[in-house]
Amino acid sequence: ALTLGLANVAWAAKPAPSAPKTQTVKTLDGKFMFTLPAGYTVNPLPPADPKSDAAGAKGMMYMNDSEKRVVVTTELPIPKGGHAADNDDEFLTGATAGFIEQQASALPDFKKTAEKRITLRKLGVEQIDSTATMGGGATMTTTFVAGSGQTMSVVQVISRASDASGHAAMVKRIVAGK
Repeated sequence: ALTLGLANVAWAAKPAPSAPKTQTVKTLDGKFMFTLPAGYTVNPLPPADPKSDAAGAKGMMYMNDSEKRVVVTTELPIPKGGHAADNDDEFLTGATAGFIEQQASALPDFKKTAEKRITLRKLGVEQIDSTATMGGGATMTTTFVAGSGQTMSVVQVISRASDASGHAAMVKRIVAGK
């Protein structure tokens, strides 16, 4: 439910007419926020199937064609009317396990390479690093899962596998909230 079709990311998607210089991205009412550097265009994600676990999800895809990098943000209701405190171990453990299971079934060569818990402005966030083939090529992905109230947030940074330094710089920027 959390992937929302990310396995079909295509680098040739049509960008918005012009990319703003910088963009501030906020999820969970601003509890999780960061700024994207110049060069990213934004497009809304299509709505999820109303009958799926992702019903009510809303998201944006930020693409940088020159870097071949995508940052996807998704917010959705916590399933079954669930609730999460801002640093909720039980929620993060369950949401992360469900996300990893879903990615493994959606992406045949999905491989989790690292996982750690971080705190960003008092918000507990699970960071999952992985590799897979998406959009016709080898990719590395860092996914941030967080929850607050009745909403969960998933932020994914997807980069070409050959651009480890650029990927690491974007992850560092998100973790720093810059």
